[in-house]
Amino acid sequence: MEDNIEIEISETNRGNEQIIINKKHKFNFLFQRKDKLKIYRCTEYKTLNKNKSLIILNDKKEVLKHESLHNHLEKEIDVSISVVKHNIKEEIKKDSIPMDIKPKHILNAVSQEIKLICPEYSTIRSQIIQNINKQFPPNIKSFDDIPIESKYYKTKRNENFMIFKNTDLIIFQSPFQAFLFSNYHINIFAYGTFYAAPKFSYQLFITRTYVGEFNMGNTLITTINFHCDFEQGISNDAKKVFPNINIKYCVWHYKRSLEKQKNILCYHEVKNNNDYNVNNWNYYENIEHLTNNASESYNSYLNNIFPNKPLFYKLIYILKEEENLSYNDYQRRIKGIWKKKQKNI
Repeated sequence: MEDNIEIEISETNRGNEQIIINKKHKFNFLFQRKDKLKIYRCTEYKTLNKNKSLIILNDKKEVLKHESLHNHLEKEIDVSISVVKHNIKEEIKKDSIPMDIKPKHILNAVSQEIKLICPEYSTIRSQIIQNINKQFPPNIKSFDDIPIESKYYKTKRNENFMIFKNTDLIIFQSPFQAFLFSNYHINIFAYGTFYAAPKFSYQLFITRTYVGEFNMGNTLITTINFHCDFEQGISNDAKKVFPNINIKYCVWHYKRSLEKQKNILCYHEVKNNNDYNVNNWNYYENIEHLTNNASESYNSYLNNIFPNKPLFYKLIYILKEEENLSYNDYQRRIKGIWKKKQKNI
């Protein structure tokens, strides 16, 4: 074995074995001899340099032969990128919950460990995310492929998260969320988004409740206000399930509808149309929610944290993360330790 040779294990972008010599040169695996010795050739072998440097290792990764015939510049930066990518990939494989991995955090951790000139995050971000996605379960490609049971259908408190599934609908709700809807349902907000729905599905429909006062217990609530955009399908279905529910359309959407009517004839048509019943839009005592902004803003927030048409299990993971945030916020508020952030002046 030759002295003064430092070896690091890496791999090519295609996953083939690669070794790094003295943090300066890369050698790709060429072939394995009958005596199980492995031959590696310098990566510059197939370039214009036609470099003929090679190295032979035994099964213990000990150097038996090293022909250093490099006729090119040292590639410390290129070498560091390869080492960083490989170490990140190995770290990702160790994590049992790939959805918890933060790409930038893992790059920072690996960079500090290897003590090399590390690449900018933006240059390898896409590859880190690809490696993370490879650790996910096989992606769901159709609604029929969605399993009835899965370890991913559990919240962080190990409670059931998926409560219903049929041929075209799947519902996720934790016991904590069921508790909120049972005790705080004076105002319910509903919003549908196409952006955050997986490719095989049509729409992600989100319902939320507004917690105004605590310790309501099992107080009987006879009036339920259902806030939504002006979508007849939503309001009609809500009335079928809850015949006495009050549908409250977003005032902003109502104003937009009126703005499109530029003459008196259209105005009378709107006024006399039951779909535009003024009682659905005037809030009287319930002036706290003039618009559907509570859902609009949350939908905008989701669009920022979701990729467009996310993987099915990625969607579930983010929904569970949001559920856990709500649970923790609620626990802090009922204990009196909730503090709103102060605005900077």
